Amino acid sequence: MQLHELKRKTEHKETKKVGRGGGRGKTSGRGTKGQNARAGHKKRPEIREILKKLPKRRGRGIAGLVSIKNKPSVVNISSIEKAFTAGETITAKLLLEHGLVRGRKGTVPAVKILGDGELTKKFTFSGLVVSTSAKEKIEKAGGSIA
Repeated sequence: MQLHELKRKTEHKETKKVGRGGGRGKTSGRGTKGQNARAGHKKRPEIREILKKLPKRRGRGIAGLVSIKNKPSVVNISSIEKAFTAGETITAKLLLEHGLVRGRKGTVPAVKILGDGELTKKFTFSGLVVSTSAKEKIEKAGGSIA
């Protein structure tokens, strides 16, 4: 018997060789070290840090002071004077067609007439909310509110 022919008494298991490239990737089975291995502070996404620094808002949310109620679109008498001829009956739909108010998704908005400007033509207003100063000017010009 020679030295190279000797056999072990117990069967030998070969140790696993790690970190030789291919098939394992990144840490190659050696675990995580450094900041990720430590207890306590963890790496966070940047956006979370930014969100945590924002002040907390209490009450009705971000738009807390904005009214929930739908407000009417506002049109001044001066713009009606320019857009229409005398004797016309003015409605919200007609104001929408002339581009004086904007409607959302094909709906006709609520409209309020304000008394800014002068009125010389006679108009009939129907289905609109009218301010007191506008009412005085409409009646002075010979118009009416239905």
